[in-house]
Amino acid sequence: MLDSVKIARRQSEIRQQLAELAGKETPTEDEVRSMETLDLEYRQNETRYRAALIAEDTERRDAGTELETRSAQEWAELMGGFELRQVALALDEGRQLDGQTAEIVTELRSAGGFRGIPVPWQALEVRAGETVATGTPNPIQTRPIIDRLFPDSVAARMGAQMISIDAGAVEWPVTTSAVTAGWADGETANVAGPTTYATTDRAMSPDHNLGIQMRITRKTLKQSGAALEQAARRDMSGAMGAAMDQAAFLGTGANGQPLGVITGAATYGITSTGVDALASWGAFRSAVTRFMTANAAGSPDAVRALIRPELWDFLDGALIDGTAVSEWDRLVKNLPSANIAMTNNALAAPSGSPAATSSLLTTAAGGVAPIFIGAWGAVDMIRDPYSDAQSGGLRITALATMDVTVARPAQLELLTGLQLAAA
Repeated sequence: MLDSVKIARRQSEIRQQLAELAGKETPTEDEVRSMETLDLEYRQNETRYRAALIAEDTERRDAGTELETRSAQEWAELMGGFELRQVALALDEGRQLDGQTAEIVTELRSAGGFRGIPVPWQALEVRAGETVATGTPNPIQTRPIIDRLFPDSVAARMGAQMISIDAGAVEWPVTTSAVTAGWADGETANVAGPTTYATTDRAMSPDHNLGIQMRITRKTLKQSGAALEQAARRDMSGAMGAAMDQAAFLGTGANGQPLGVITGAATYGITSTGVDALASWGAFRSAVTRFMTANAAGSPDAVRALIRPELWDFLDGALIDGTAVSEWDRLVKNLPSANIAMTNNALAAPSGSPAATSSLLTTAAGGVAPIFIGAWGAVDMIRDPYSDAQSGGLRITALATMDVTVARPAQLELLTGLQLAAA
């Protein structure tokens, strides 16, 4: 029991005893001394009570933080025990799922909408202790109700958030108005009238299905054992991550693809600035300045840039006259290298004469991500029992329903016509 509760109960007992003694018209000497003792104890307990509340306040805050994060931690620990190998064996041999894998699959099935075995997105992560070609990955932090993107995803490095959706179409109201204040022009004048507080709904609908096929031979199933777990996860993660990145930025909006941020810049209302000159830090500086004057960014290090490797090659070789400083050196001096994502998958290859490329700049304003990537439910794993039946292999189709939208167009800017050679 807390000390403050014990003291409060004792104070209640003292008040009751004092009320009985105070009601007597002619108290005895012993009763008078008892009243003095109880009164002194009551005053001392008041001081102790305040001290106990102060001491327990810190404990309550710590306990509250633990309670707020406990459910997320327990879910993360449960996901850490999910075995993709059990899913493959269940689809191949009909083996029963057990342990944490069975518990997670049962929980996902309760949401419905799966023909095969549902696999959570977290199961496609490369986990601690495993390595990939670029070294040990560092996944982004998981926040409440927001599932993490693939660790090496370009979309993740550009500040996009992947949102888990159970079912149906979902909208996010995002503030788009600029509410301003005004001074009263004189002693009796009125202040500025009310300004409309406007929001814009950013909707995502389950109209786009991404699927990959994986062939696992009978030899692999018999020989790989636990190693099949990491191999299958890396293969699926790489394939789906590359497809997600390309669709998030270059999706055509047709043939089943979502409308990507760069392809649909005009549709989303994103500012597109044609540089149409040799690429330089000056072009990026002007765009960063526009971000700051629009209150979308507070400093240059709050801006992220998506570029092609060819642009890095050109900027690093473009030296300032009479110095050993390149345009790339000037760029990374103001934009941290961690904020620059190079990709040949999420940006179109240089084209035209002279060859020119594009770059996308983003920033997170007010904690709102510039891009939302919605994922409906989990990855649906379905077995094809016929295609590889003669060889005894296992063919799995993984289906994922996803969509892309932009939060606020002011948080993005597209630079086009960054020339990589003189005209």
